[in-house]
Amino acid sequence: MRRLFTLTIILSIFIPSLFADEGMWLPILLQKINEKKMQEAGMKITAEDIYSINKSSLKDAVMIFGGGCTGELISGEGLLITNHHCGYGEIQAHSSVDHDYLSDGFWAMSREEELPNPGLTVSFMKSMEDVTSLVLKDVKPSMNQKERDALIRKQIKMITDSLHKQSGLEAVVEKYYYGNQWFAILYQDFKDVRLVGAPPSSIGKFGGDTDNWMWPRHTGDFSLFRIYADKDNKPAVYSKDNVPYKPERFYTISLKGVNEGDFTMVYGYPGRTEEYLPLQAIRMQVDEVNPIRISLRDKRLDIMNRYAAVNDTIRIQYAAKNAGVANGWKKWIGESKGINRMGGVAKKEAFEARFNEWASSQAGSQYKDVLMGFKTLYDPYNYWKRSETYFQEAGLSAEVIRLALRFRALVQMSNQKDSTDAAVKREALKLKSSLDEFYKDYSVAVDRDILVSMLNSYVAAGSSIRIPAYISNLVAKENGESRNVVLEMFNSSFMPYKEKTYEFLDNYKRKRVKKIEKDPFYQFAKAMVDFSITELQPVTGKFNRANDSLMRIYMAGQMEMQSDRNFYPDANFTLRVAYGNVKGYTAADAKNYRYYTTLDGIMEKGDAGAYDYIVDPKLRQLWVNKDYGQFADKTGELRTCFIATNHTTGGNSGSPVLDGEGRLIGVNFDRCWEGTMSDLMYDPTVCRNIALDIRYALFIIDRFAGAGHLLKEMRIEQ
Repeated sequence: MRRLFTLTIILSIFIPSLFADEGMWLPILLQKINEKKMQEAGMKITAEDIYSINKSSLKDAVMIFGGGCTGELISGEGLLITNHHCGYGEIQAHSSVDHDYLSDGFWAMSREEELPNPGLTVSFMKSMEDVTSLVLKDVKPSMNQKERDALIRKQIKMITDSLHKQSGLEAVVEKYYYGNQWFAILYQDFKDVRLVGAPPSSIGKFGGDTDNWMWPRHTGDFSLFRIYADKDNKPAVYSKDNVPYKPERFYTISLKGVNEGDFTMVYGYPGRTEEYLPLQAIRMQVDEVNPIRISLRDKRLDIMNRYAAVNDTIRIQYAAKNAGVANGWKKWIGESKGINRMGGVAKKEAFEARFNEWASSQAGSQYKDVLMGFKTLYDPYNYWKRSETYFQEAGLSAEVIRLALRFRALVQMSNQKDSTDAAVKREALKLKSSLDEFYKDYSVAVDRDILVSMLNSYVAAGSSIRIPAYISNLVAKENGESRNVVLEMFNSSFMPYKEKTYEFLDNYKRKRVKKIEKDPFYQFAKAMVDFSITELQPVTGKFNRANDSLMRIYMAGQMEMQSDRNFYPDANFTLRVAYGNVKGYTAADAKNYRYYTTLDGIMEKGDAGAYDYIVDPKLRQLWVNKDYGQFADKTGELRTCFIATNHTTGGNSGSPVLDGEGRLIGVNFDRCWEGTMSDLMYDPTVCRNIALDIRYALFIIDRFAGAGHLLKEMRIEQ
């Protein structure tokens, strides 16, 4: 086991990576590992300019936006830019049929018009440090994975408690390289974040699901928010007395644009990648998990789209939900195709053959049996992984099932003898107050049809998966007719109906708990939870512990075998730097893509008349007049988007795309479909990140929206 603890030494002797553009690098290690290579690729600044603990640096202008995206500061008055799809939930929450900001856009023409967003938080990373020795100091080779994990959790709590006490900031400890290395990170959170501007969806979501994950792209995927702080510039909950935040750093914006080969850098919070998995994991993803996900989400999307096409209220209610379901659906299609196209399975087989040969040549090697360990682990687990995927994608797909789960706390309190009647009443009213958002965006008709479809699919899977006995028995009572089952559930439940639910909770008394417990959706939800706890979780928990142990050893072995390669840690939603160059690509035989798109392309797509290609009349008139101002390039074109070879993933949405001088030139928002397998395998020939050209965003703000006052607070260079 001694070799498992040599990672820090390995890190210090890294030499250049196999692929110049692959990788999501830790900013704290750029000077040691990447600086020279980045400068050779065209970077003009230093690693210290990107990440510094001694002075303000580029890291101080980038943030976690809303817990799942990235955003960046573009003014000294707390103004930030992120993607339209990252702010979509907030835009939707402020929208109604009368004030349809999704369709019409929103622009605050004064600070007083900026809209608060309860629950929206942005977080800045203040520092990170290696705490591997502290986390692992008492770990013994004789420990099993469960014992090891328990000890590590104890150590992490001690570390985070100490750091929080010292700094007053949120402290977390994250693992890297599958637990071979650990870093402590401090974050500062701001909770008063207000909507400033968003283009209409015809711009911010131009191309819709048709163009999602695709290139060429013409989407104006951005929205603007502002961070507010108290009078001392400290984080504070929303108050009318709060003032715009004065940041340590914000990005200078460049109007220079990009050319083929230019250096680019993406600074953000990539969510999750798994680049170092064994062959069995890749096969399970491509052959088992993705086909199930794709098929089930395809059915849900068909239902939502059918209703949205004929009902504007449902279209607005389900806009964000539809986008969320479609995003994964299309990504998984591209991921599977990409792995098959690049021969990913064969490449893994070849690598593992070399690994086995190397491990066998090492005297007393702990690595020689690790790949056989994966095979022994994965072969029986495929059945359970299929079962888990159906459980997640079909069993919990209906919104009313997830609503029913929110009644559990009230049921529990009602059945506790030591809880007072007053406490039970408060819990009922608390639950009621939390449901406004649910019912605002809920359609009984849509949810009913989705549940019918998902139950049909669940039962049809038959013996290939483990089905909850509750579902099998429920459908069997109606001779396999899921629609009859679902109609009866909706007819006999109060939960799908706002008025009935609110009346029930307004007049709730402890003895009425039986009505909840007998509700068909509560019984369904409880049965699903029980199934997960008693049948799925024991198996998946055992698998995960064994897999974590094997992956930790396998990761150390890969690094030891390939000691001439730089290894970046898999993404885990912590701050990373990816760098590369502006570059087109060949998607298929004779299908060669240029590296940028223009406003002309929006008009060409708009002329096709497709639903996802609606062109705003004002935008068309600006195009007719060529009224581009200072935002056009030297040829007179207005560029909309560009691609580069930066390695990105989910979470990088909204990330700043910077030039060699650290200036903002774009906002990252997607990847090309041919390269979506980059979460598992990176292919430099087709993996491209897609960025909004910052000049198009400024054009929309200034010329289209008439919100030029916002540009006055930015620092813009030619």
